[in-house]
Amino acid sequence: MKRREILRNISLGSLGLAATPSGELAASYIDGTLTIAPEKPIVVPNGRLKDEAIRDAKLKTEKFFTPHELQTVAVLSDIILPADAKSGSATQAGVPAFIEFMMKDQPQHQDKMRGGLMWLDIESKKRFSKKFILCSKTQQIEIVEDIAYPEKVKPAFRHGASFFTHIRNFVLTGFYTTAIGFKDLGYLGNVPNQWEGVPEDVVAKYGLQEFNKITV
Repeated sequence: MKRREILRNISLGSLGLAATPSGELAASYIDGTLTIAPEKPIVVPNGRLKDEAIRDAKLKTEKFFTPHELQTVAVLSDIILPADAKSGSATQAGVPAFIEFMMKDQPQHQDKMRGGLMWLDIESKKRFSKKFILCSKTQQIEIVEDIAYPEKVKPAFRHGASFFTHIRNFVLTGFYTTAIGFKDLGYLGNVPNQWEGVPEDVVAKYGLQEFNKITV
């Protein structure tokens, strides 16, 4: 099983996120900076309250990560979910902007996220005398390998492993709530005018022969 398929099977709900799909954010990540779109009239989506829409619009104009932190989030995001022959990478799906939004939407995650990014740079300086984003890909992967598998992690890397699990959950949630993520999953959602009737085995089991004569 490929790594992306393994990650796909990880529960995306473990954080209890009331996630806003990253493709809907009025923000984009480019070259280590988070660009906030100019203010637009607030549109209240179906199923949302006006107060919720106003709050979301306000959060999208604020910034949490420093440019360096955001670059680190981007590098980690693409290590967790790089582009492959089937779909784009986490950053191409807008995951850094999604994580930025979630840090403001659910501030209880801020300390753990910021502390984890700090731990990553400290560990990187110990090993390679430079911050994580300045390391080679091989050096970055060396650190990640030490914190990516909680069941195998050494006591010295326990805090790093906890952080990595935390950010990995955000990356997966962000990625798989975008158009790129949906396509990677093969998820189509509700497709109109595609009714082909009740499956024949169900028809036979429950005597629903008349049901399949109904046309829509």
